[in-house]
Amino acid sequence: MIKTAIIGGTGVYDPYLLENAREVVQDTPYGSVKVICGGYKGIEIAFIPRHGEKHSVPPHLINYRANIMALKKLGVANIIGTAAVGSLHFDFKPGQFVLADQFLDFTRNRLSTFYEGGEYGVVHCDMTVPYCPELRQALVKGGEESGIKIDNGGVYVCSDGPRFETAAEIAMYKLLGGHLVGMTSVPEVCLARELGICYANISIVTNFAAGISPGVLTHSEVLEMMSSSLGNLRRILTAALKHIPDHPGCDCQRILDEPGVMK
Repeated sequence: MIKTAIIGGTGVYDPYLLENAREVVQDTPYGSVKVICGGYKGIEIAFIPRHGEKHSVPPHLINYRANIMALKKLGVANIIGTAAVGSLHFDFKPGQFVLADQFLDFTRNRLSTFYEGGEYGVVHCDMTVPYCPELRQALVKGGEESGIKIDNGGVYVCSDGPRFETAAEIAMYKLLGGHLVGMTSVPEVCLARELGICYANISIVTNFAAGISPGVLTHSEVLEMMSSSLGNLRRILTAALKHIPDHPGCDCQRILDEPGVMK
């Protein structure tokens, strides 16, 4: 049974840690998804490159519902989503790893729920603690064992993209309590919660955001920093896998107790 999935963000397109990797095409009501499945030290893992194998899908056009539903159908109980982010504070410098614990949603026109009436009805999903604390703790332990510092906590501001933000937008996000800015964690985390899947975000700071950075922001800058961080990311993920509990005590699955939700 596949216990854990990794959704690779910008710069993470290769299921580098999988043994006996195989491609599975999983059909869902929202479209078909190619999932790479394999093992690592006896743990079954699924992998999806969020932007496609060659970064061909921009953040606002990702089929988030199909991706999350495909993993649910494969039996996945835990999702770790990697993300390249900009920093709104000098405390979070390029190269640092941060585990978001809250988000601010500034996306527009994204399909962000499975419950739109009709066949599945309407369900209002609790998002008090959107990112699973137990899955985050497993990543913290993975970092400690690897000798890599991880900051456990930060507010992820999700913008629509694919453009970078204006300096005025970043100043607003900072005033509202944001620490990181990215383009993909929402609705991914929300959809996972609707299906009772534990979800954690591990953000890799690639740059200071607009108005904080001394220069013009470029996508190549993001890719360069991600490339230099991949080795440490791999070490964190592989060390964290064995710390993910088989019987979680978190509240992530409580949505499944609600009447009318998809089981």
